[in-house]
Amino acid sequence: MDNSSEKCCGLEVGAERNMNCEDIEKEIPSCCLKAKVKLFISTIQCGQSLTYGKVLVLDGIVQLTEKDECAYQEMIAHLPLCSIQSPKTVLVVGGGDGGVLREVCRHGSVTHVDICEIDKMVIDVSKKYFPDLAVGFEDPRVHLHVGDAVEFLKCTSEGKYDAIIVDSSDPVGPAQELVEKPFFVTLAKALRPGGVLCNMAESFILCSKEGPYVDFVNPINPIEKVEGTAKHIRELRFYNSEMHKAAFALPAFLKREVKLLRDAAS
Repeated sequence: MDNSSEKCCGLEVGAERNMNCEDIEKEIPSCCLKAKVKLFISTIQCGQSLTYGKVLVLDGIVQLTEKDECAYQEMIAHLPLCSIQSPKTVLVVGGGDGGVLREVCRHGSVTHVDICEIDKMVIDVSKKYFPDLAVGFEDPRVHLHVGDAVEFLKCTSEGKYDAIIVDSSDPVGPAQELVEKPFFVTLAKALRPGGVLCNMAESFILCSKEGPYVDFVNPINPIEKVEGTAKHIRELRFYNSEMHKAAFALPAFLKREVKLLRDAAS
């Protein structure tokens, strides 16, 4: 990790300021670079943006920002878990920043969560610079496995998981295997009958149309019911049952803001 001593906006920063990528600087007006770490598989950088708050970058590609990470983390976790009845066992592939874990752990029915992350440094950096994301690692139901998910799944018993969430980085380098058919075959074997897979993907137009169509439009395990059984440090900001049904519905945090405005106006 870059330990050069300099401060900007009250943060320890390194000598570099442009996050090694002009496109990132144009998209996210960064005031400083907090850390740069060379990982086993890639380079991770943590920046501070005036517009988007803290930013996590892997190999020059923005992975998440503090301002809007809720949309991705909540949707990729709650869409599958609210589509089946009482999920108990969950596997997270990737997800080293901890955001998906944070959301999975909202579900009281879940008794066991395996997370397989190939590089522990991603987790360590997230715990240091993104503690609100990494809080899920502290849950006693979570079991961390540092290593290759492809090899991990080869040793996994058939039908072990109710839900599998693939939160991988872009499909280049080691992550290329995670978009190939053999990997999905092992995922299918690891799922119980009636289980659900949620995979990070790009345009649905480019995705394979092979296999039967499955209808998960209507949540059978609504998040409102899950949220009503336990109190959480962080309220949901994006996902709700309406978002489950239609992507153009108002996100949860906007619905709360609208309600506050209407209450104030009445």
